[in-house]
Amino acid sequence: MNVSHLFNKRSLAFATCVIVWWIIWNLPPPNGLTPQAMHMLAIFFVTILGIVLKPIPMGTISLIGLTLTIVTRTLTFNQAFSGFVHPIVWLISIAFFISRGFIKTGLGERLAYIVIKYLGKSTLGMGYGMLLTDFLLAPAIPSVTARAGGIIYPISRALAKAFDSEPHRYPRKLGTFLMVTIFQGSVITSGMFLTSMAGNPLIANLAKNVHIHLNWSTWLLASSLPGLLCLISVPLLIYLFYPPEMKKTPHARKLAEEKLQAMGPMQPQEWIMLLSFVVLITLWIAGPLFGMEAVTAALIGLVILLLTSVLSWGDVIREKEAWNTLIWFATLIMMATFLNEFHITSWFSHWVQIHAQGLHWLVAFVLLTSIYFYSHYFFASIVAHVGAMYSPFLILLIALGTPPVLAAMTLGLISNLMGGLTHYSCGSAPIFFGSGYLKITVWWKIALYTSLFNLFVYLTVGSAWWTLISPCLMGAS
Repeated sequence: MNVSHLFNKRSLAFATCVIVWWIIWNLPPPNGLTPQAMHMLAIFFVTILGIVLKPIPMGTISLIGLTLTIVTRTLTFNQAFSGFVHPIVWLISIAFFISRGFIKTGLGERLAYIVIKYLGKSTLGMGYGMLLTDFLLAPAIPSVTARAGGIIYPISRALAKAFDSEPHRYPRKLGTFLMVTIFQGSVITSGMFLTSMAGNPLIANLAKNVHIHLNWSTWLLASSLPGLLCLISVPLLIYLFYPPEMKKTPHARKLAEEKLQAMGPMQPQEWIMLLSFVVLITLWIAGPLFGMEAVTAALIGLVILLLTSVLSWGDVIREKEAWNTLIWFATLIMMATFLNEFHITSWFSHWVQIHAQGLHWLVAFVLLTSIYFYSHYFFASIVAHVGAMYSPFLILLIALGTPPVLAAMTLGLISNLMGGLTHYSCGSAPIFFGSGYLKITVWWKIALYTSLFNLFVYLTVGSAWWTLISPCLMGAS
């Protein structure tokens, strides 16, 4: 019965995609657009709809969209595959390969226990310690699922169990606080670096359409002030709103020391991984000064790991998430590029200016940003949300008078924060919610309060900060 219900649900979703595609494909183009532009819009829209409804895997949906652009002669073969030579596509894919080194060598786990050793004397300190670990790993692991769910979650779960805090036994003693704090903090760190979430490079690419140029350094500059403020404040807010029963954890340091002792001294491969990571970050920061692109630095880091056998070619081949990301990411970037080249975005901007005259830009900015953010209750993927709504809302805000830097950065950086809204809003959410430490009503209540605080910080402190540094963002390369 369940299988039949699932099949019917997927069939309905797939049929909906086909019908929507047929309708848009056959619409007469409005003044200013060509039939080719409408066909491109139809393929793009149905691809995004398919990613949201998920009748079949995201990679399959993307390949169907890619194929449609060719067989319908909307694009040539070379145009359709132009996304696969985009440097940002390979940057994020290579970052996935590099992240495997942290997991394989155990360096990520060791780092977490070292942090706990020094910051784990209290429950609040332990929460900050785990978030610091997540922050340190974020530049090289572009998946919050792999980073928070794959490395941080097992360690925090073991810590809670060591203090006799289980989902069925004293959950609020320690486990509840750790689970919700780490999860809410992880969506903040995901927005701190260009390479800490797969959707961030997509945002950077879309922002180019309004002449906002974001490389690794300028993204970090833009995210630093509001991101660090939220990262420092959110654990304290959760601690005050839903306090743990255990305030002091004097045995955490001993537990961390035992784990580190069991792991033994750092192995050669861990040292190589650490040095490669330092080189990588240095090149990402300093590369623009001597003309080195971020993807070139990433290639250097990957080659070092392969030559030193920290990673094998088999590890690269088996990194399914990286290859999956390569397919859908390249396809979405290609489609977004041609939507712009076929003047669909400029047509939409002009249409908005005509139909929304009289609305003050500041009112529109707060209203539309909030709608963009909280509409994520209807999404299970940040990337799908960004692909579907970032460009239209960006164009809409600018058309209503919002400064381009303010519009691009606000929508871009809050795109990560909305991953903390529900127990299904990003890949790591089901992992932390599935631990069983929180009831769904409490989870959603904490998530709502946290989101209101985060959104307030980014709309106020963030807006002032981006306005101040706007010359850097407009002039970056």
